[in-house]
Amino acid sequence: MQTVQELARAIVAREGGFVNDPDDPGGLTKHGVTLATLRGLGIDLDGDGQVDLLDLRKLDQDRAVDIFVQHYYAAPRLDQLPEALQPSVFDMYVHSGANAVRLLQRLLNDMGAALVVDGVIGPQTAQTARAAVTEAPEHIADAYGIARRNYYYALADRRPASRKYVRRRDGGKGGWIKRAETFIAPGYHLGEDAHRARVAAWD
Repeated sequence: MQTVQELARAIVAREGGFVNDPDDPGGLTKHGVTLATLRGLGIDLDGDGQVDLLDLRKLDQDRAVDIFVQHYYAAPRLDQLPEALQPSVFDMYVHSGANAVRLLQRLLNDMGAALVVDGVIGPQTAQTARAAVTEAPEHIADAYGIARRNYYYALADRRPASRKYVRRRDGGKGGWIKRAETFIAPGYHLGEDAHRARVAAWD
């Protein structure tokens, strides 16, 4: 498995540079780090006593990697999950916060567990995840990735402003779907026709 730093650098590469998209619930971001995150962590990069857009613009990739490793991997205890699940859960945690863990808990419950869906990785969630990997070592990462893909489709069903992240202007798969499928074996990728059928009701 890749190191957590390598996983974080891959996330930074997927997130891209400075983004100011009014339809993005995260607001202003750079390398996937939001201005709200910088403010919450008190990261004043220009030393002027306040955390604002100038600090976000000064954020470099190395600092973004450090933020992801410390606050999106170590702090939520993603290291307690089995290695097979860590890359996708980590990537989704950066993208969707604790919803990444809630999604995992719901998946494990669908497999017969009885976890509280609270978005927190405690001993029971970690133990249940390890048991699931033992039971289905070749499939658990794909199952999580598919659940994540379905989560994005469902989110766009409810929030029309998010549909551009799920469906491109030409009708093909948008960035969120492609990102989820990065962690799904090619055999489980949704076909183009199936994707178009899934989003047809949005027209």
